[in-house]
Amino acid sequence: MNLSKIHKIHLYNTLSREKEIFSSINSNEVRMYTCGPTVYDYAHIGNLRAYVFADILRRTLLYNELKVKQVMNITDIGHLTSDADSGEDKMTKGLLREGKSLTLKNMRELAEFYTERFKEDLQKLNIVMPDGFYFASDYVKEDIDLIKKLEEKGYVYKTSDGVYFDISKMPDYGALWGGKRNWDENHARVTENLEKKNGEDFALWKFNSQIGFDSIWGKGFPGWHVECSAMSIKFLGEQFDIHTGGIDLIPTHHTNEIAQSECATGKKPFVKFWMHSEFIDIKNAKMAKSEGNFFKLSDVLEKEINPITYRFWLLMGHYRTKMNFNWDVLEGSEIALNRLYSLYKELGNEVGQIDEEYQNKFKECIDDDLNTPRALSLLWDIIKDENISPADKKATILDFDKVLGLGFENIKEEEIPKEIKKIIEERENARKAKDFKLSDELREKINSFGYEVKDTAEGQKVFKS
Repeated sequence: MNLSKIHKIHLYNTLSREKEIFSSINSNEVRMYTCGPTVYDYAHIGNLRAYVFADILRRTLLYNELKVKQVMNITDIGHLTSDADSGEDKMTKGLLREGKSLTLKNMRELAEFYTERFKEDLQKLNIVMPDGFYFASDYVKEDIDLIKKLEEKGYVYKTSDGVYFDISKMPDYGALWGGKRNWDENHARVTENLEKKNGEDFALWKFNSQIGFDSIWGKGFPGWHVECSAMSIKFLGEQFDIHTGGIDLIPTHHTNEIAQSECATGKKPFVKFWMHSEFIDIKNAKMAKSEGNFFKLSDVLEKEINPITYRFWLLMGHYRTKMNFNWDVLEGSEIALNRLYSLYKELGNEVGQIDEEYQNKFKECIDDDLNTPRALSLLWDIIKDENISPADKKATILDFDKVLGLGFENIKEEEIPKEIKKIIEERENARKAKDFKLSDELREKINSFGYEVKDTAEGQKVFKS
């Protein structure tokens, strides 16, 4: 990359609540953890926003010539329907829904099935696969070892239903979202388990005599939060650069990850940058399985809409901005994206040189906390810019797409059939002879075959309409 201007990357850090200049702990190497799905069902398109956001972030870091190691967990055990460590286990819920007996083997088979469906969704959205996907059930030993460390340091106590982390032992618990809440009778989490010392104490291990894993405390499952701490530490180290997820993970899951990780290792900060994407709403209500107001990527396909259109629509909003989904806005986005594709096709097959001025503008956008709306506007600007050759426009758009991931490299100018080429030649001769009536008739004939003609200074441009 040959950039005449160098822009520093500014990223919004949830921990500090401000944009900060990004720098990695180890020079030129970024270690990044992305909270993955709980694979008891298909992901919905609201879930998928977090992974499109993480993909843009990773692509931006790579665009800035940084090395990136990204790992993602697959939660297949221990995630209860309530963040208060109560309610139905989500994987159990999935097994019951599909009429399967409650065994660890069936749980794993269910997880593997929905993990493959999740990966298919990522591929359809042109998301670069993380360097590793890791099932939580494969790292129970690491979970147990982490809990033992916490127990040795005095952060743990036992109740009739599990082993809990005592938040009163950590003075700065809750720093990620702004400090301790004043819990009272209005907060269900306080009263759901009367054995808790504090309303926000969270489970490190939950007992289950029917199904689970053996431990020194009793048979059961690791807590959901422990799993992410244990796996991220194993693959990225006790301190790493970036942790991503949706904003719903801030107050409980990610807050608890920080608590147990920093207390176990004695190292702060556990993560340098915490980054979160906003919700997708439907009629101003959060898209959620629990509410029944959600759509899957398969629903997009059933409407014969390219899944990349959904990615394109997401990039039209900033990742920290809430967006309202409906089919009209998605169909409008498809029209806009197809127009971009058509204009790109008109540029021809020759690839020239990247325009440095536009490249610098683009880098300035994405390095400003992943400002994809401004970056997209540059696509339209460069296409309309008459001072840049079609070949250079093409090279610059392809450069932008290293981050945007809209699949321009897969768009090729279609081979025009011989019979159409013959009509094009006839029309060119008619234009030279200034027989405009015949020229118009031949244009209409070309159009009838599903092709469009555009007259330019370089001659006729013909493409599939």
